[in-house]
Amino acid sequence: MCLMNFFFLFIISMLLLLCSFYFLLNEIIYFLEWEVVSLNSMSIVMTILFDWMSLMFMSFVLLISSLVIYYSKEYMSNDININRFILLVLMFVLSMMLLIISPNLISILLGWDGLGLVSYCLVIYFNNVKSFNAGMLTALMNRVGDVFLLLAIAWMLNYGSMSYIFYLEFMLNDKQMMLIGILVMSAAMTKSAQIPFSSWLPAAMAAPTPVSALVHSSTLVTAGIYLLIRFNMLVYNSFMGQLLLLMAGLTMFMSGLGANFEFDLKKIIALSTLSQLGLMMMILSMGYYKLAFFHLLTHALFKALLFMCAGAIIHNMNNFQDLRLMGGLTLFMPLTCSCFNVANLALCGMPFLAGFYSKDLILEIVSMSMINLFIYYLFFFSTGLTVCYSLRLVYYSMTGDMNCMSLNVLNDESWVMLKSMLGLMFMSIIGGSMLSWLIFLTPSMICLPYYLKYMTLFVCIMGGFFGYLISNISLFFMNKSLKYYFISMFSGSMWFMPYISTYGIINYSLKIGMNVVNNFDQGWSEFMGSQNLYNKLVYYSQFNYFMQNNNLKIYLMIFILWIIILMMFLILL
Repeated sequence: MCLMNFFFLFIISMLLLLCSFYFLLNEIIYFLEWEVVSLNSMSIVMTILFDWMSLMFMSFVLLISSLVIYYSKEYMSNDININRFILLVLMFVLSMMLLIISPNLISILLGWDGLGLVSYCLVIYFNNVKSFNAGMLTALMNRVGDVFLLLAIAWMLNYGSMSYIFYLEFMLNDKQMMLIGILVMSAAMTKSAQIPFSSWLPAAMAAPTPVSALVHSSTLVTAGIYLLIRFNMLVYNSFMGQLLLLMAGLTMFMSGLGANFEFDLKKIIALSTLSQLGLMMMILSMGYYKLAFFHLLTHALFKALLFMCAGAIIHNMNNFQDLRLMGGLTLFMPLTCSCFNVANLALCGMPFLAGFYSKDLILEIVSMSMINLFIYYLFFFSTGLTVCYSLRLVYYSMTGDMNCMSLNVLNDESWVMLKSMLGLMFMSIIGGSMLSWLIFLTPSMICLPYYLKYMTLFVCIMGGFFGYLISNISLFFMNKSLKYYFISMFSGSMWFMPYISTYGIINYSLKIGMNVVNNFDQGWSEFMGSQNLYNKLVYYSQFNYFMQNNNLKIYLMIFILWIIILMMFLILL
């Protein structure tokens, strides 16, 4: 089943890629309309939008999902329900397809809800308490975004149709359209895990690694970015855009900082995804939607590769994910480590790899833009943090001696996984240059002074240097310091956001519920009501039974007394 799905998705992906090139070069857009129901004056129409952007994004989603399914053939080989897993992944991809090709908010909601539902099923795939908690947090946090989208649909009724694409330019300064823009932006922020909705993204790491590779590269978390790319006119040059710029900048900074205090291999890569989503949101809110889309595609390639390599390492290390238990992996798994390093360098923006073309262009455009110093600082400092945690990740896992059990058999003999990784490594090397030549047909001249031109390189080198210092130098005194402990707690727990969004909301309501149960349900209402009444009736019936059973004289006296009372009552009447 895995092989058949892989070939099918891969062939469709290549065809869609060729179609997207043709549509892009000839500036073609196709609308396909299918009238589902026509009753009196009402008609329900299903609309599909094919342009270069939707076709290219679909092609990349299908390419990554085909390789992920092929990778799962070996990674999930011990799972007896592997066919169910593959079907869930295919449903996930289908929901994403529906979202991508929809210019209509109703059909977008179908894909959007499909992503939320199937992601819950995939997060709880390994049935344990941690997975259930993570799945519930993911599902409930995404429901907030679904509500915002439903409200946006309700407001779209004012225009007579759900197809937003017809009204965006025409009603740009309309108050109702601005409200729809706010609702869509809020929905996109929940799906793409921007502050204050960030806590679900690292929790979703409870899913199997192939799912993480798919979710964190091209599907679930990018749905919000893609929706905002379609609604980019409403965000740009408005208060919403400024708010989004600030929130995305803080998300990027927070996740980059948190990744430097994390020791879970998958969580570091998840926080790295969050950082890159913040970067996309920032450049999108500044009005450069093509740049955001460009970075979305290049990021999908190397992030999927990064997760696949992490999965291969975890698979070989008997499901250990702690960085401190790794070390010297280059000696045992040279091919996997090569792919891992290529993906890491692409993430850092190493020249002529996929990430370089998008990240460097974004940072140079930012240097030319009219933004304040704080936002500029967030852009560049967060980029430095990316290099910092990437180098720390490589240092802990690749160098030194193996810190795990000596009985572990580490090798590179998982050929099915390696083939998937090598395919994505090839795309991570050539993908950036290919896309930059295609999307930006006329190269733009970026003229900057020397110190700004070299700022990106300087920030990356400094980030790498600090990453080496954090990893290599013994932080004995810092670890003993209480101040450092609180800093690491604050940064490592994503600024206490998971505690606020889970314990913070649930704790007080549960305490109030417990007080109500103790004082009312099991307290006064029990004492004054049903339980007390029941006890009294039991007592009186026992007393009556005792009287009747044990003493005939008392029983006869009571009987005579009862007859006298009845007689007196009759005489009085």
